[in-house]
Amino acid sequence: MSVISATAPGRPSPRSVAWLGYGGLLPFVVLALLSVLDWAHGLWWGDALRAYGAIILSFVGAVHWGFAMTLPHLTLAQREGCFIWSTVPALLAWPALMFWPALATLLLVLGFIAHYWQDRRLAARANLPEWYLPLRLRLTAVACVCLLAGSGAG
Repeated sequence: MSVISATAPGRPSPRSVAWLGYGGLLPFVVLALLSVLDWAHGLWWGDALRAYGAIILSFVGAVHWGFAMTLPHLTLAQREGCFIWSTVPALLAWPALMFWPALATLLLVLGFIAHYWQDRRLAARANLPEWYLPLRLRLTAVACVCLLAGSGAG
């Protein structure tokens, strides 16, 4: 049984997926709060927040590589599109680390939104679990809000 079809349609996401997904938001929330509340170290917290955002954006891009390798009903063009897209988030995230804070934040937020859009496109043509898109939307929304909240730091 593949990881993609491990949860029957209509069922909530597996508990471990929810724990890992929401647990991955903790650094976003903590670093955003620290960047706003700890003015003495705001630059550092803001940089740490954007660095974590870049790492996570790269990570979520890799999910499409996994989909390209495991989803059996994708056409060759769809499979190649997933492989290509899977590298784009990292190619957005890496240069974001070299820009000034406002531009870096904008690039990361746009990267997360674009990735969610790509997830929706894939879900429309692939048999992804029903829990996947709602979870991705919540994770994307919180990550983007935290990046924007912490963007003033730095």
